[in-house]
Amino acid sequence: MAYEWKFNPRPYSDADAKELLKDVVSAETTDWHYNTHHKGYVTFLNNIEKELEGADRSKANGNYSQIGELKRRFTWNHAGALLHDVYWEVLGGDGDVSKAPELSKALAAEFGSIDNWKADFKAAAVSAKLSGWGLLVYDALYSQRLLNVLVDEHQYGAIWGGIPLISCDVFEHAYYHKDGPGRAKYIDNFLAKLHWGRIEARFKKFAKK
Repeated sequence: MAYEWKFNPRPYSDADAKELLKDVVSAETTDWHYNTHHKGYVTFLNNIEKELEGADRSKANGNYSQIGELKRRFTWNHAGALLHDVYWEVLGGDGDVSKAPELSKALAAEFGSIDNWKADFKAAAVSAKLSGWGLLVYDALYSQRLLNVLVDEHQYGAIWGGIPLISCDVFEHAYYHKDGPGRAKYIDNFLAKLHWGRIEARFKKFAKK
């Protein structure tokens, strides 16, 4: 029986999202992005799971095969669903980093100051391709450091064992409806509306063990 992936709820209602996120994304984008784009990744994950059950694995090869394409699109949709879960979770706050005392201390230790971290995070997010992400990750399996990384599309450039603590979607659909080509402005607004209490909880759950 195929595994069923879940379309996870945001930590606020659709109606509240429009008010909480209005400085980051437009009301229309808040709806479309979650209920169409994000939901679509979960829908296709489930479609892929069903097709994998009947795929002919004996025809796998390095050029083209059904199993190869299903496996390839699995990673795209899995990463898209997961990163969007984190994106919505970390938004909706007032940007007050003092609400994450342990993580803010760790960021200052790694980057020299919170301002230095923000500058490096913004540079990473701005540098991603037109379809990509800026991420703060905890490098759990290698250096046990906090790193800012950029990811093109959903998965190219991802770090093995890198646990996303903050994910900023910089696909054009995330901000064009409000800010046009102003990606840097959108990232500033994103950072100003982070919910550091929920980010601190992610840090304690996944990184501080």
